[in-house]
Amino acid sequence: MRIAQIAPLYESVPPKLYGGTERVVAHLSNALVARGHDVTLFASRDSKTWASLVPCRDMALRFDKDLSWDLPAHLAMLAQVREMADQFDILHFHLDCHHFPLFDDIAHRTLTTLHGRQDIKDLHNLYLHYPYFPLVSVSDSQRLPAPNLRWIRTVHHGHPKDQYAFSPERNGDYLAFLGRIAPEKGVDTALAIAAKAGLPLRIAAKIDFADRGYFNYRIAPLLESAANAEYIGEIDETEKGDFLGGAVALLFPIEWPEPFGLVMIEAMSCGTPVIAFNRGSVPEVIEHGVTGFIVETAEEAAAAVEQAIKLDRARIRAAFEQSFTADIMAMNYEATYPAVLDMARIKPLAELAAAAKTPSPAESSASGSAAADAAA
Repeated sequence: MRIAQIAPLYESVPPKLYGGTERVVAHLSNALVARGHDVTLFASRDSKTWASLVPCRDMALRFDKDLSWDLPAHLAMLAQVREMADQFDILHFHLDCHHFPLFDDIAHRTLTTLHGRQDIKDLHNLYLHYPYFPLVSVSDSQRLPAPNLRWIRTVHHGHPKDQYAFSPERNGDYLAFLGRIAPEKGVDTALAIAAKAGLPLRIAAKIDFADRGYFNYRIAPLLESAANAEYIGEIDETEKGDFLGGAVALLFPIEWPEPFGLVMIEAMSCGTPVIAFNRGSVPEVIEHGVTGFIVETAEEAAAAVEQAIKLDRARIRAAFEQSFTADIMAMNYEATYPAVLDMARIKPLAELAAAAKTPSPAESSASGSAAADAAA
């Protein structure tokens, strides 16, 4: 198939340091190329890919020191995609909702993977205007706030099978936190868990500008008072395997409905167990007592550390290989693309649009009742 992958411009593909969506797009694009597809990637020029790269700006927005603005950058990219749209069988967007107005008339030739949370008030209002775009969720739990969208499939993220070395034995005696420092990520809880478990905590995490105040006023004092915690900053792909592979466990004490949580399967690829709070996608990724432990509190998490040490790291690695490799992710999308195009042939876009905008009998009844009540 001729497939266009359209990535956000905030990071390169893959990101040089922290980055979720762009990393997934990198893994997917390369895996689809390896499976024989003609893939074109729309991304920043500093991206590295096996696909054909269409550079849409000179560098990722995050590292651009000149005055920049994400909206015109993405609109310019989308205009370029639209000009080239006829060259592809399907256009696969990873921009959440930015592209809806520009591709409204060819929605039947698009697939949109929603990478973000869906419990945002304004998303509901937007989807009312574009209800017929085919959508992929990255976890079943991601769909819960918006069950009536045109969901085609859930495709869990995947990680390259051999990118990180499997660590049959941990070579460190620490707990790991990897990702981003923000209130919803729970690094303050991770510090409490490590203290209760009596183990050092190593934190490899990005601090966004928007979260700098949170770090300074909430996290920095905790680090200063912690007896055994170290903030090592962001790490790149060459460092991540050793960091995760050497840990007793990865702590994932999230405080929000995580759509997926790529770091969980990155840890699993190393054979490292994950101790995670029961939020969002966690129960879909972690098998309790096998690849880690799903807990509700910091106390439960600390108690799980001793049990995590006993888990079979080879079995954790096997679970990763069975469900969460980049090739499995690509196979799932490979099956989804023709299904989307076939559905469009069976039911044209105009018919889909009309059906999507027609209220159901229950909605019509409710609306009629409301009108009658108002008249009374």
